[in-house]
Amino acid sequence: MENEMGIEIFIRNPKGITLTRDGMEFLSYARQVVEQTQLLEERYKNPVAHRELFSVSSQHYAFVVNAFVSLLKKSDMEKYELFLRETRTWEIIDDVKNFRSEVGVLFLNSYNRDVLTKMLDDNHLLAHHLFTAQPHIFVSKTNPLAKKDKVKLEDLENFPYLSYDQGTHNSFYFSEEILSQEYHKKSIVVSDRATLFNLLIGLDGYTIATGILNSNLNGDNIVSIPLDIDDPIELVYIQHEKTSLSKM
Repeated sequence: MENEMGIEIFIRNPKGITLTRDGMEFLSYARQVVEQTQLLEERYKNPVAHRELFSVSSQHYAFVVNAFVSLLKKSDMEKYELFLRETRTWEIIDDVKNFRSEVGVLFLNSYNRDVLTKMLDDNHLLAHHLFTAQPHIFVSKTNPLAKKDKVKLEDLENFPYLSYDQGTHNSFYFSEEILSQEYHKKSIVVSDRATLFNLLIGLDGYTIATGILNSNLNGDNIVSIPLDIDDPIELVYIQHEKTSLSKM
């Protein structure tokens, strides 16, 4: 094996053998391989140890988390390994394309529909309608706008606009918020929903979303107000055209 690997694993002498530095590194990697092999055998050879597997990638939506919670509460699964990835738009598409996730959840509207639909087609992905929502803003219940029944775009000018980071794929077409292509006098980009909600409260900021909140998950500090524009948001889930959805 040493000849095959081109390294010296052991130092041999009349008193016995000891590991070389390369040998210690080699055994460390070998131990990981053995452990992974044992995990594979446990997963696929032992029916008693079988766990349900399911993964979903999504834009940052409370309704997806709520659906995930409801799924588990209604399920009678004794063993499972589930993944819920709140992530960037491009990564959602890439996850489903490469079978890391069974489904992905994102939105389409008049601005991004043509670009994203072509991207889905090019990657052999199918989009299925979930529901259509009218644009709303999320603000803190202490925000001056929280008392309004409806807000106009001009009402938002002096408040910080919060949006989700899209990494290197930061085209407006990949944005999770409508009107991202418009100029915002004050703009803050974040990477997770908890930070965004904290900034909504701490800085009287706003973000544009579907309007769906869950007080059980998000508390009562954030409120949703209709935005007075005609730009419906279609929520869809995507899957690979070569896969059938699991019973999950």
